[in-house]
Amino acid sequence: MDKTGLITGDDGRDRCFWHGGLDDYRRYHDEEWGRPVTDDNRLFEKICLEGFQSGLSWLTILRKRENFRAAFAGFDFERVAAFGDEDVARCLADAGIIRHRGKIVSTINNARRAMALKDEWGSLARYFWSFEPGPEERPARMDYATLRANPTSPTSVRLSKDLKKRGWTFVGPTTVYAFMQAMGLVNDHIEGCCCRDEVEVLRRLCKRP
Repeated sequence: MDKTGLITGDDGRDRCFWHGGLDDYRRYHDEEWGRPVTDDNRLFEKICLEGFQSGLSWLTILRKRENFRAAFAGFDFERVAAFGDEDVARCLADAGIIRHRGKIVSTINNARRAMALKDEWGSLARYFWSFEPGPEERPARMDYATLRANPTSPTSVRLSKDLKKRGWTFVGPTTVYAFMQAMGLVNDHIEGCCCRDEVEVLRRLCKRP
């Protein structure tokens, strides 16, 4: 990696530094990260997994994602909202996920809060995309230094506060900003990354809920 924050792959394409040249992480970078998502269950999954990631690397969570999906009913929040003590015990015994009681209980709590949010807004997507930042809140240029210097944003602080007010847990501003980056509410692919322009087109074409 040079000072631009880009890594040139064996295919000759420049990508954001953080995938580290790992095949599975590169696929995630190329095929998922930053592409706009409006599906409720995928949004719920991501914000929960970002909570599990707290204190760990995202790569650790990514490599366990299918296990998480199996443990949490595909992150169908209507089903997760009905989880009880037996489900908590089952998850704590599941070596395929992060066995952190607080984060497991938080996922169940957040599923119940998601139900209330859907009742109020019609969908989680409509709520989360209402926090898409305007151009005035975005950096003029997304380079390596800017990305590294901004683990949160004014919007992620507002969204975090609103979620906490609604009873959500493990949704601090850094966690929420990582969620926004991944779900395409912002495009934080670095200038010069082979995915940046493609993601920008997808964001322009995305029909906001």
